[in-house]
Amino acid sequence: MTDTNELHLSDLTIQGFRGIDKLSIPRLGRVTLLAGMNSVGKTTVLDAVRVYAARGHYDALKSLLEDHEEFTDANDEDGESRLLPNLEALFHGRNVSQNAWVSIGANDIEDRLTIMTTALSDEQANYHDPMLDFVPAEAVKAVYGNNEQILPWTFFLNDPSTRIGLRPATVRRALRRFNKEEPPPTINCESLGPALLNNDDLSRYWDNVALTDDKDAALHALRLTFDSGIDDAAMIGDHQSGGRKVGRRAMVKLKGDSGPVPLKSLGDGALRLFGIALALANSRNGFMLIDEAENGIHHSIQRDYWRMVLQTAHENNVQVLATTHSWDCVTGFAQAATELEDIEGVLVRLSRSNGELRAIEYPEEELAIAAEQGIEVR
Repeated sequence: MTDTNELHLSDLTIQGFRGIDKLSIPRLGRVTLLAGMNSVGKTTVLDAVRVYAARGHYDALKSLLEDHEEFTDANDEDGESRLLPNLEALFHGRNVSQNAWVSIGANDIEDRLTIMTTALSDEQANYHDPMLDFVPAEAVKAVYGNNEQILPWTFFLNDPSTRIGLRPATVRRALRRFNKEEPPPTINCESLGPALLNNDDLSRYWDNVALTDDKDAALHALRLTFDSGIDDAAMIGDHQSGGRKVGRRAMVKLKGDSGPVPLKSLGDGALRLFGIALALANSRNGFMLIDEAENGIHHSIQRDYWRMVLQTAHENNVQVLATTHSWDCVTGFAQAATELEDIEGVLVRLSRSNGELRAIEYPEEELAIAAEQGIEVR
């Protein structure tokens, strides 16, 4: 039995994106766990889904490049040196020739996002911003369905010597000038890296679930590590103390204690579980991406952890993709996925052979055997 809610991606094809020349994953589940060796491309798959969900929007691409510290030297509009996101890093082999392109989406070509370099139309090439002293000849565009969006990297693609770090106002003018139609609707997508969430992100997530049933789900996740010892939780603070501002922080009320204690005092595992539960609540009807999903989670609660992820993803209509290096994580996932027969969990191992990246799927029946017999599938 499978989910009644339709997945955003039931399969995935990636071509020409960052370190992936070509990859096809024939089946994705409600929750898909990606295993494989270091640097095989697991995180790049998450990045690709993040770009697909954003439909190639300029802000999402810029954010992704900044997260990976992909910068290149440029001069700003006043001639001052600065760093700007390095567009070339989006393309496999950092190739931004006239025929460079990226394709991300379903195996059905009608549901794919394409990012490509292209020549500008005569009308677009005649655009001239008073802050710039040249007219561009080439552009980068994002195409989804019948919608095309020219991206503001246009201004420095045709000649490396003309790379200019544009001010936000100039970028906004360029987007309005080049694009006659609104960009396509994006899909909600929350992304968690290997590191713990900071207090600002926790606060943003918390404010969206306070006084809702999702708050109870976050408390349930905390109780995986402390059994029934957690009474309540909240984000408090953002006030002046001793002459300095104290930002908001996560606090919990332990049963039997007279006052709240900082969540961080309970260890990284509690903070990681709390953050994942809040992120799942904030990913409703969209994607949630978890890099190195095992981080901070003790091996003894991996099965319960994945039960929580699978059940919450199903209830909130979230499609989860996660990565791992851990056999304990794979085992816990396999146990939870086989126990929850009505929620589809898929394990995919990525491997390279003779330079070719391959995806090997382990169906739930094989997951059960692997979990019981300790078969290595990482």
